[in-house]
Amino acid sequence: VQLQASGGGLVQAGGSLRLSCASSSSTLSNYDMAWFRQAPGRDREFVASITWTGRTTYNSDSVKGRFTVSRDYAKNTMFLQMNTLKPEDTAVYYCASVYNYNTKKYDYWGQGTQVTVSS
Repeated sequence: VQLQASGGGLVQAGGSLRLSCASSSSTLSNYDMAWFRQAPGRDREFVASITWTGRTTYNSDSVKGRFTVSRDYAKNTMFLQMNTLKPEDTAVYYCASVYNYNTKKYDYWGQGTQVTVSS
């Protein structure tokens, strides 16, 4: 199973971007998926997640009200719509899937896509 993140780029503060995370397998439609990000010199942090049903989403406090996570089962793809971007949103964004309750980590990760927000 492979995850391919895309959609990053350079945007001015207040702008929008839409990230995509495409899965090579429809199997992941049965699992929760999530977005994380890592800024230079900082630990990777949780951004948002969506359950396998697509009915429930979670957002970190830092992006609540600005970012929306969704998924398209027909395309085996998860999205992150990012609005009202701020310079502090600058980071490499990673998608992940298949939460391992034993290790408390996600088993599958995408390669990351760079998001840069200029002030």
